[in-house]
Amino acid sequence: MGSLTRRQVLLGGTALAAAGLIPAIPRTPLTPSMKLMQSALAADIARPDYMVRLSANENPYGPARVALKAINATMHLANRYSGDPRPLMKLLADINGVTSENIVVGTGSSEILNVSGLLASLNSGSSVVCADPTYQDLLRYAEANGAEIIRVPVNESLSPDLDAMRAAVRTDTSMVYLVNPNNPIPSVLEKDQMREFVLEMSKDRLVFVDEAYHEYVDSPDYQSMIPLIAEGHNNIIVSRTASKIHGLAGMRVGFGYSHPDLASRMRRLKTGGTNVLAIEAAFASYSDSEFPNFAIRKNKESRAIVEKMCEELGLRYIKSNANFTFIETGMENKYVQEKMREYGILTGRDFPPYHTSWTRVSMSKPEEMEYFVQVYKQLFA
Repeated sequence: MGSLTRRQVLLGGTALAAAGLIPAIPRTPLTPSMKLMQSALAADIARPDYMVRLSANENPYGPARVALKAINATMHLANRYSGDPRPLMKLLADINGVTSENIVVGTGSSEILNVSGLLASLNSGSSVVCADPTYQDLLRYAEANGAEIIRVPVNESLSPDLDAMRAAVRTDTSMVYLVNPNNPIPSVLEKDQMREFVLEMSKDRLVFVDEAYHEYVDSPDYQSMIPLIAEGHNNIIVSRTASKIHGLAGMRVGFGYSHPDLASRMRRLKTGGTNVLAIEAAFASYSDSEFPNFAIRKNKESRAIVEKMCEELGLRYIKSNANFTFIETGMENKYVQEKMREYGILTGRDFPPYHTSWTRVSMSKPEEMEYFVQVYKQLFA
């Protein structure tokens, strides 16, 4: 029998059976089976028999083959407590124009965030200024250790309001925290304003910039803040992660970039050690450009599918510079979550105060985003 066309693969069960194509679908141990929906909903596109994860901003393609090979080649060292991060630090230093002394390797960027949250709360009565909404790990850790969190609402375009954040800084403010691109709102801050703000704020306090989605950005308005660290500025911490573009979320490896003196303080506050498999996988993945470039291309395809749906339905959405988007559905997020889950799709959690009408949707493979669009249209359009 001839090979399946893309249209035939996306046909519902009745059409496939009529065409005699179901037995012809090739199967391997790694090929997910497809449960063909019998209801009218999603009758044109087959429903996977696994949950489509549009909830955690993961890379659906990772890890890279080179990373998997590195893990396999290092499995015999799994009895060792931790890996040697120095070759990885040297590689990252060369990529980013800094030195190894500028880099802290953590068990995911979460450890970098937590250590920095601890730094921000070491002095009694300290406060942290942040945009709202934004990613919460550092803030939760700082608050749990006694810091007051000053949340500054995003502006009308749903971008962090730097002027309002500047005005919110107090004499007891020990840190200003920014996520760029932000999360759950995938906006970016204009590079010149961002640089000026970071330099100004870092004169008297720590400034933390989370750049977890740095590799996905294609906006000319964006610039990383790592060059400020290369210039020798103190009080600035930039975090990056191998969890997103490199698909190593489950391996837990992330990085902090800062002045050598500050990096040394952060290393002393770390609570974990990165395992040998994660170190080797990250080294292999960061040595390779083919897989990240592929992941970026596919992410753009998926974003275009969802953006087209939003345009067709007249839904407001934030032009994404990450691997997720933020959509004004006009419905309670929990309701959207529940309805989508019924059809095998997981979408983002609540992000107050926008949970009453906005939903975060992570990008997965283009074919899975087509399924999402079909379900969304038939449920809500």
